[in-house]
Amino acid sequence: MKDPPVFKGVATALVTPFTGDGIDWAAMGALIEFQLTNGADALVVCGTTGESAALSESEPIQAVEFCVRRTRGRVPVIAGAGSNDTAKACRLAERACLCGADALLAVTPYYNKTTEKGLLLHYRAIAESSDKPVIVYNVPSRTGMNITPGQYESLAGIPRVRAVKECDGDMGKLARSLALCREKLTFYCGSDELLLPFLALGASGAVSVASNVAPKRMKKLYTAFVSGDIKGACAMQDALTPLENALFCETNPVPVKTLLAEMGFCRPAFRLPLAGMSPRNKKRLMEEARKARVIQ
Repeated sequence: MKDPPVFKGVATALVTPFTGDGIDWAAMGALIEFQLTNGADALVVCGTTGESAALSESEPIQAVEFCVRRTRGRVPVIAGAGSNDTAKACRLAERACLCGADALLAVTPYYNKTTEKGLLLHYRAIAESSDKPVIVYNVPSRTGMNITPGQYESLAGIPRVRAVKECDGDMGKLARSLALCREKLTFYCGSDELLLPFLALGASGAVSVASNVAPKRMKKLYTAFVSGDIKGACAMQDALTPLENALFCETNPVPVKTLLAEMGFCRPAFRLPLAGMSPRNKKRLMEEARKARVIQ
C-alpha cells in the first residue's frame, strides 16, 4: 500500500518574481500569503512556472528556503529539483531537503532524453540524494519524452518515488497508469482544464498554474467534486476553462506572470529566451481575466 499523499487538493506552481537582477523577495512573500489565505493546499517552488531553467544553481535553494520560512509549516513546500543533468538534479534535491522542503518535483530528462534504463537510474539517483518524497514530473510537450504506464510501474519500485505530476492529456493512458499503480503512486493533474477527468479517474488533486491568479476558485472546484457536487464542479470548470486556455496562449509562465503583474503582485519581468506577450495575446488574456472576475 502506498504512503499517504504529499498533499490532496490544489498545489500552486508559483511564479518566480524578478527584479532587474535577481528574485523579488517582497513580491514572492506577497504571492505566498495570497495563496495561503485563499486555500492553496501546497506550494511548488521553482518548477516550470517558476522559470527553473533560467535560474542560477543557487537561486532555487534560496527560493525554497524563503518559502519554507514564510509558510511556517502551514502547507507542504515542494521544491523543483529537476534537470537533464542527473548530478545537478541530485545536488538540487539534497540542498532542497536541507532547506526544509517537504517533497521534490523532478522533471524527466529533457533534450538528451534517455532510455528506460537511464530513466530509472536518473530517478533512483535523485531519490537516494533525498530523504523526502519525489514527485515524477511528466511533461512531454517540453521534454520530448513521455513516460509509459509500464515505466510508471517500474518507477514505483524506487523508494521515495511517491507521486506523479502528469501533463500528458491522454486520459486512456492515465487510466492504464492508475490501473497499474493506484496502490503505489499518487497522481496529480498538471493541466488545469483536465482537473475534473483526472479526479474522476482517481487523481488526488492538481499542480496548478491557474491557481496563481484564482486559488480560491480552483480549491472550490476541487472541493465541490470530492464532496459529490459534480454538477457544481462542472459549472466551475466551464467558467474557468477560457481563462485557463488563455494562460497558455503563449509559453508558460509568460501569460500568468503578465496577469499577476496586472493584479499588482509582481513585475512582468522574464529571463530570456522568455519575453513579454504580444499585444494581441495580452488583450485576449485580459479579456478572459475580466470575464472570470480575476481583474476588474
